Amino acid sequence: MSIEHLDRSTFLKKMLAGVAVLLATSAESLAQGAQQPDPLATRSGWEVGAQAAHYHYEEPRAMKLIGSRVGGLGSFTFTQAGLFFRTDVRLSYGELKYQSEGSGTKDRVPDAIFEPRFVVGKDFPSDNGVVFSPYAGLGFRTLYNDLRGNTKGRSTPANPSGIYAGYRRYSYYLYAPVGLSTRVGLDNRWVLAPIVEYDFFLRGTQISTLSDVGGCNRDITNTQKRGYGYRAAFMVEKSRWAFGPWIHRWSIENSDLQPDACGGAPLLEPRNWTREIGFEIRYRF
Repeated sequence: MSIEHLDRSTFLKKMLAGVAVLLATSAESLAQGAQQPDPLATRSGWEVGAQAAHYHYEEPRAMKLIGSRVGGLGSFTFTQAGLFFRTDVRLSYGELKYQSEGSGTKDRVPDAIFEPRFVVGKDFPSDNGVVFSPYAGLGFRTLYNDLRGNTKGRSTPANPSGIYAGYRRYSYYLYAPVGLSTRVGLDNRWVLAPIVEYDFFLRGTQISTLSDVGGCNRDITNTQKRGYGYRAAFMVEKSRWAFGPWIHRWSIENSDLQPDACGGAPLLEPRNWTREIGFEIRYRF
């Protein structure tokens, strides 16, 4: 073998070794970049989670529904040039305690909430390591509870037995959420992400299936036009995980009046408020 051939072979080996080192370094840098996204930026992708909450619904001086709930949630976020587009869905279920001043009590009342939302927002980084992300969108909250069965309450001249029959109820809220998420960087890539939101109540529909009671009763549909909601959360995030406490509250005014098929006074959905306080955990894909 010639000296020229040996020199060429040595040169090729050194060149290939250099290329291999360069490729390995580049791959490692790309992997680190993929594994370490900016913890303060809104991320694209999917999230799933679970939550537990204490629920309190009340019609003042009339009735209450109180108890624990469990639920799940999922969301998908798309980001582009600092903007984010997020759709999320929440499903919550509880078996609540019904308490009424007139019609007694009832345990284990099935109560379910289904709530899809869509929001659009934008990240605004600041010079002190905090990102502010205002957003707005549209949400739809649907609730179902089932009070069918009998309760024993106080006797009245109109109902001397004190036995009251329950019915199913469907509740629909259309609202516009406007909120602000703030992301604060901590040591070791931990992030605090408090959220505050005001929910502009657009319209509510309440369907009371009074036909469940029987007799002359018929189903009633009431419309609600005034109310508001708000929510807040104090989330803590690290890598793919996020967790923290939250609160949701609604306050809704009296609905319109609908005639009573049995000849009584017109029927309405009375002024009411709802409060949920819970804790959730999320995982990001």
